[in-house]
Formats: sequence, structure tokens, C-alpha cells
Amino acid sequence: MATFGQNLQGLRVILRHPSGIAGVIVVTTFSVLAIIGPLVAPHGPFEVVYRADHSVLRLSQPTWQAWLGTTNQGMDVFSQLLWGTRVALLVGLLSALGSVVLGTIIGLVAGYFGGWIDEVLMRLTDVAFGIPFLPFAMVVISITRPSLGLVILLVVFFLWRTTARVIRAQVLSLRTRPFVWAARAAGAGHLRILLHHITPNVLPLSFLYAAIGVQAGVMLEAALSFLGYGDPNAMSWGTMLNAAFQAGAMRSAWWWVLPPGVALSLFVIAIFMITRAYEELLNPRLRVL
Repeated sequence: MATFGQNLQGLRVILRHPSGIAGVIVVTTFSVLAIIGPLVAPHGPFEVVYRADHSVLRLSQPTWQAWLGTTNQGMDVFSQLLWGTRVALLVGLLSALGSVVLGTIIGLVAGYFGGWIDEVLMRLTDVAFGIPFLPFAMVVISITRPSLGLVILLVVFFLWRTTARVIRAQVLSLRTRPFVWAARAAGAGHLRILLHHITPNVLPLSFLYAAIGVQAGVMLEAALSFLGYGDPNAMSWGTMLNAAFQAGAMRSAWWWVLPPGVALSLFVIAIFMITRAYEELLNPRLRVL
């Protein structure tokens, strides 16, 4: 119940800011499109659009038949944008969830137990920090078969390290608080102290980094797809930009490039607005009375 109350408090703090409200509206809109988009899309992501005379509608500007125009292969840009929204949010949510869960667990264990456990886990974190994402991901994808699941795992491998560091620092402070001493004196075991006394106090930070993880996951998937290392069977915003780049249409076919670029920018900015407003919950000094 305490965690539910904290979530409601965080939502109220976010909705007090115009930027927070705008961010929530934009993210909610993308979430709805991710759910119903493929159901209402006029065409499939790789389906070719034909004219009345059965010729392929190639590189057409926006018309009543193709609201956002078509690609050089005659595929509907509007339909691809809707399908790409689902892929973007799927990668963002799953990678954020995986990285936050992993990073929170590592941070809790390292910060609470300390000693050689902390030393080992933090040295592993240092090694993870030393691995650049894009070169590492490109090598891994090159020697395996590209897939959406692999991209999510790679993003999780990249994002958990920051969460682990931050949660560990918070736990190092919490474990010396009087309420932890009182719980230990009352006979509470390590697992109970971690789950019932320390974890609820670090969850706001975990939620913050989950939101940041969604933003980072979407951006990293788009970067990999733009470089040609995304799942060839899934349509994403990065894949759309890659196809436009490969066709040499980055400047000539604005209707092909602008929609995925604007969608990616709007989503990233909206998440930033939400996380910026959520900081007030973590730092009450920022609140405007």
C-alpha cells in the first residue's frame, strides 16, 4: 500500500507541471497507438500499395490513398509508422523493465552486504561500463541472427549498470538508518530487511530509471535499426529511416523521413518531461509551493 501511495503521489507531482502533463499526454497517445495501431493500419508494414490500374504507388507524396505517402517500393509510410510505434514501445518497456530489475537487485545486494560481494559486483559493473554499446552490439548481432529479442537483451545489458550504481549508493545510506537497526534488533533477517525496509525506499529511484530506460531503449533500438542491425522482420522507426537512407531519399522524400524522425523526437522529449517533473518527488526542494 505504501508503494501504491508513493506512485499516486508521484503522478500528482508530475501532473502539477504543464511539461509533465504534456509528456504524459504524448506517451499515452503513443501507448494507445502501439495497442490499436496495427489493428487500424490500412496496410501491413511490408505490404505494397497499388493504384487503380494495378501499378505500384512508388514514392508518392501524401494522398487520400496513402496519408503519409509511400516508399520507393510502394509501402505505406503511415502504416509503417503505426507498426513501428508498437515495436518501439515494446523494446523500450521490456528493456527498461529488465534493466531496472537487474540493476536494482545488484544494487541492493552490493550495498546491503558490502565486503567481497560488493567488491565483485561493482568490479563487474565497472567492466560493463567499459564496454561501448554500439560496437559491442554490432559484433554480437553480426555473429548471430538479428532479432528483436536479441536487441532487447543487448539494451538490458547496457542499461542495468547505471541503475545498479545509483541503487547501491542509496542502500549504503539506508542500511545505517535507525529503522534498519531496529528491524535487525527485533530479529528480522537479511531478506526481510531488504524486501520490507530498504526496497520500498529505493523504488522511487528505480521508477525514475525505468522511465529513463524506456527512453534509452527506444533510442538505442532506433540507432541499431538505422545502422542496419535491427530485426529485418520487424518494422521500427529506425528501420524506416534506414530504408530511406539506403534509397537516397533523406532529402528528396520528406514524407518518408519526417514521420519517424518526429515520432522518435516527440517520444524522447515526452519521457524527458516526465522524468524532469518526477525529480520533484525525489528532491522536494525543487517543488514550487
